[in-house]
Amino acid sequence: MLRLLVLSLGAWMLTAALAIAGIPAAYAPIVVMPVGTPQRYEFDLTGALQRAQRERKRLYVYLGADNCPFCRKYEAFLQGNAAELAPHFARDYLVVDLRSTLAAQARRLYLRIGDVTLPYADFQRSIGDERARALVYPSVWLLDAAAKPLMQMPAGSGTFETVPEQLEILRLVN
Repeated sequence: MLRLLVLSLGAWMLTAALAIAGIPAAYAPIVVMPVGTPQRYEFDLTGALQRAQRERKRLYVYLGADNCPFCRKYEAFLQGNAAELAPHFARDYLVVDLRSTLAAQARRLYLRIGDVTLPYADFQRSIGDERARALVYPSVWLLDAAAKPLMQMPAGSGTFETVPEQLEILRLVN
């Protein structure tokens, strides 16, 4: 009974922490919480892709971790520059906020589109990203409404730290 209480408390704490972190509200993010935790962190992109198709928009998919200092830094940057950046996001993108934790390493991370669920590395390959890189927080994918990548994206700290850099990314400038 105590073990069940501890597990329930741990799940509640994870849910509360994930609810606090993330893309600021000014960007109207579609928040996707993982299912299958703590053994598996599965994120379903199906609904966001269907909406992108209906609205003829792209997806800006952000994978952040509740306990990632680099994620908090990027989110603070977005918050501090929301007046200037949010309209640019809203024009062409739906922002998808995958809420994770650093404990969700690549071997435990899965992405789902429709009836297909892929482990992180296979998902990377399925969208044409052949780079052999470990899972890095934060990660961003720019996808069209058919889940095709629009640009190879850098990941981790030191990316998108100025408004001009972020606007170049949104405009797909290589």
